[in-house]
Amino acid sequence: MAWVVLVVSGLLETVWAAALARSEGFARLVPTVVFGVALVLSMAGLAYALRTVPLGTGYAVWVAIGATGAALYGMVALGEPATVARLLCLLAIVAGVGLKLLH
Repeated sequence: MAWVVLVVSGLLETVWAAALARSEGFARLVPTVVFGVALVLSMAGLAYALRTVPLGTGYAVWVAIGATGAALYGMVALGEPATVARLLCLLAIVAGVGLKLLH
């Protein structure tokens, strides 16, 4: 169950990062509220998961999901460039987590 919560928390990290970008410096109400709720739920889920999952592994997985999700969201929804270098770096993040999980 901790792994499921960890993955959902990582996805919520993507949500709060996207909402933060959309909030325009907390000037827009709905994205600001989404940011706050997603942030609290993401951190609570991470805290719950880290009761079972080792810290280094859990944090690496959480950050990788959030960072990769936020970057992909930026490319798909915000028109950020999807360069080969950028995609390779995201792949390296995911691969690094895979190595951490195998260790």
